[in-house]
Amino acid sequence: MTDPIILAYRLSHVYQNGSLRRAALEDINLEIPRGSCVALIGVTGSGKTTLIQHFNGLLRPTSGTVVVDGIDVGVAKADLQALRQRVGMLFQFPETQLFERTVYADVAFGPQRMKLSRREVRKRVITALEQVGLPHHEYAWRSPLDLSGGQKRRVALAGVLAMSPSILILDEPTVGLDAEARAEFYAYLRHIQQTQGTTIVLVTHDMTEVAMLAELLFVLYDGHLVMQGTPRSVFAQVEQLREWGLAAPPLSQLLQLLRKRGLTIPLTTFTLDEAFAALRTGEY
Repeated sequence: MTDPIILAYRLSHVYQNGSLRRAALEDINLEIPRGSCVALIGVTGSGKTTLIQHFNGLLRPTSGTVVVDGIDVGVAKADLQALRQRVGMLFQFPETQLFERTVYADVAFGPQRMKLSRREVRKRVITALEQVGLPHHEYAWRSPLDLSGGQKRRVALAGVLAMSPSILILDEPTVGLDAEARAEFYAYLRHIQQTQGTTIVLVTHDMTEVAMLAELLFVLYDGHLVMQGTPRSVFAQVEQLREWGLAAPPLSQLLQLLRKRGLTIPLTTFTLDEAFAALRTGEY
């Protein structure tokens, strides 16, 4: 894998409270390619949030190494300010953190803290709002409270994008949104990745969307990285995923059921078109 923007080698993290110790991550090895879209999947408590908190220095490794865009997170003199300007994070329900009177002011908050000129701040706000489909001439001076849930979520995303991160980390970014708002949000993420070259790391339980959006999946279970690969290869392991408490997308589950009924459908079949072709020809 060439030019990883995030590299973890033998990463372990232990939470300690007095004499109590709990290993949250154990011996994690992964590489995330620059400009890719990847997803971390796993049941609650598997270590996903602990892992991503290493990517912007909120946590330091107990042992092992994490290097993010050339910065070794674990060393004592790591430049965490520079790291956090490169790594934008959006946590669950980020719209609850919108606090300014206008959309413009909320999106401008991050760039202003970077001590940029007023001209540069304005440029970044306008660009970020355009990137998430909220033209500034329509939305900049509106109150965030007047927006729909999906629009508020996109304002929060614009606030992160205005800081021009090279890495965008999103923890359950579409939880609580309806199907239309989820589709819109993921469409803007795809556009940002393709046009800006931003590396996107998703933490999500939405397997269907992950199958369409992510290029690589990392499966975590009980603090261990138990599987990694393309969605095509990972979701072919329906029974194994079930043992880890995960459900493959409905199409992958249906294909697995058809195989059990005697239809010879290859494990590499992944899309609806491929499934129709396999059933039509009967050759696979």
